[in-house]
Amino acid sequence: MNNTLINYFNLESGLGITLYSLCITLICWIISRFSRTLVILFLKRRLTKEAFGETRLKFTRNSLRFILGLIGVLIILFTVPVFREKVGYIFSGAGILAAIIGFAAKDAISNLIAGLFIVLFRPFRIGDYIKLEKGNMGIVEDITLRHTVIKTFENKRLIIPNSVISTESVLNYTIQDKKILSFNNFMIGLESDIDLVKSIIYEEASKLDFVIDNRTPKGVIDNIPEFDVRLIEVTDVAIHIQAHIWLSDPLKEFKMKSVFQEAVYKRFNEVGVPLPIPLRKIIS
Repeated sequence: MNNTLINYFNLESGLGITLYSLCITLICWIISRFSRTLVILFLKRRLTKEAFGETRLKFTRNSLRFILGLIGVLIILFTVPVFREKVGYIFSGAGILAAIIGFAAKDAISNLIAGLFIVLFRPFRIGDYIKLEKGNMGIVEDITLRHTVIKTFENKRLIIPNSVISTESVLNYTIQDKKILSFNNFMIGLESDIDLVKSIIYEEASKLDFVIDNRTPKGVIDNIPEFDVRLIEVTDVAIHIQAHIWLSDPLKEFKMKSVFQEAVYKRFNEVGVPLPIPLRKIIS
């Protein structure tokens, strides 16, 4: 087919080269669409019941697009006489070229290998809610040959090279179990009624959405409290109370904390629970 195209187009003219290149590009695009559809249909049948199916599908789709695009470029370079001559001149200095290409492709190759490792060993998958070492957090939206795309809660896209994210410690909230234990901290004054404060926190926790009862059947029979409200520490100026609450969805934790703390502190104001007053030593 390629020889037929070469004979059909006049590759000595600029117009012929342009039309030939467009034709090769179109053929590669059609083959890419067709092959990607076939491969994805095949993988879907095998991966329907697997938790990591979508990640593999997207990575395979991106890989096929890149490989077929590269093949199209190589066909054009090595079949058009003008381009073939230029490539020949470049390869005549093979040693220098190899050093240049090796240096330029180092990062690209490391990202490609890291992307393959991510798909194979599955530290996270598309749709997972993750947090990185530097505090960046969000939902994994895509994994390409070069980078991973994370959608932040500000609806922005964080693009991280695969070689970088593969070397970081990743906190994955949803890799196996979506429920999460949320720690909620409250600071009250030293004169506060601790039992009253704990009862207020417990009552407000029971009104929250997305809260789940994580007690064992024996715990329910033994009437163990659904929420664990503890005194953590007493300092010179405050009493630290902490509430442990199980949630069904980690993505709702931020909203829950905001609603919960507002409701609790409103109740504190209603019943007159004193808040801590910081002490400052003035040196004159």
